[in-house]
Amino acid sequence: MTSNPALCTAIAHRITTSPQRRITFAEYMDMALYHPEHGYYSSHAVKIGFGGSDFFTSPSLGNDFGELLAEQFRQMWEVLGRPEPFSLVEMGAGQGMLAMHILSYSQLHYPDFFQALKYILVEKSPGFQQEQQQRLQNFPVRWCNLEDIPTDSITGCFFSNELVDALPVHQFILEAGEMREIYITTHKDKSETSFIEVTGEVSTPLLQEYLNLIEIDLTHPSYEDGYRSEINLAAGEWLGIVADRLHRGYVLTIDYGYPAHRYYHSRRSQGTLQCYYNHRHHNNPYINIGQQDITAHVDFTALERWGDRFGLEKIGFIQQGLFLMALGLVQRIAAISHQEIPLSQLLQRREALHQLIDPSGLGSFGVLIQSKGLKPTEIGQPLTGLTVPE
Repeated sequence: MTSNPALCTAIAHRITTSPQRRITFAEYMDMALYHPEHGYYSSHAVKIGFGGSDFFTSPSLGNDFGELLAEQFRQMWEVLGRPEPFSLVEMGAGQGMLAMHILSYSQLHYPDFFQALKYILVEKSPGFQQEQQQRLQNFPVRWCNLEDIPTDSITGCFFSNELVDALPVHQFILEAGEMREIYITTHKDKSETSFIEVTGEVSTPLLQEYLNLIEIDLTHPSYEDGYRSEINLAAGEWLGIVADRLHRGYVLTIDYGYPAHRYYHSRRSQGTLQCYYNHRHHNNPYINIGQQDITAHVDFTALERWGDRFGLEKIGFIQQGLFLMALGLVQRIAAISHQEIPLSQLLQRREALHQLIDPSGLGSFGVLIQSKGLKPTEIGQPLTGLTVPE
């Protein structure tokens, strides 16, 4: 697969017009994924699901993921005293399938909850927004930018599934015991322009502040020269905006990642950055530019610590497999054999449900729930999804 030439030209122009003719990896990743015209998520390059696609997500495996989330959202609504409206703000809604599954299930099984729902989608990608509008045309939903939501205005839940992993990250490397940032510059190879890495002083003191926040000391002898990893400052900015807009309710974040002590373990010496194309992953972000996804695992410790700063209280952290089992996935698996459907469909559905809880895949994703503005009696009511099944 070749790169998008127009996007490569735009990135090269940004580099040549920047001081020292270089940009941070975070700037590069931001352009590769979110350039308004040619970025991977801004164009129609993204393909989710099976059959020659880039990657698949929990909602692309069927209705169950969204329906079980709806069970959790309905309980949140009950805990908060059944407010009207109860706003569900889905950030990075992709093809709109998750929203469709949540809304369809709520309308059918919990009409009172559905009546109270105000569903808001936050989506940067024009292509995805178009798909969402088509898929959700029969539901009362609206679209807006996160920044356009008024301060302290949302009672309900902000939630995301595989959003934070796609936010641009800074990359660093240890050289002579010192943290150095990785920058991107251009390289002329015959007639073609390609992108190469160079190192330099860190672009912002916020990188060291981040490491202080999560209590990671890179001067420890266990970290050797050549140790390389990522820092996601954009996640902190995002969470700060979410916390500012939330008046009362929850923030639910589902993604793949680790607590800080595992993320920055000295043996994880090359970080977590990965690229996805056609269900295959590799670690070269300088090919297929604009045609492939670029992600990095999520540091959940940072989200928790930032949450503390922004007035968000941690309610709980659990693996997706356990979260979904607590919400009823076990019963759904057990009920499959009693369904009168063709054997091929039955096996396909069972396989999909097992993938949602597979400890080596989607089941290992982290689910972080934080809250704001809850009364002690409300915090004392345990959320179903955080109740570990016996």
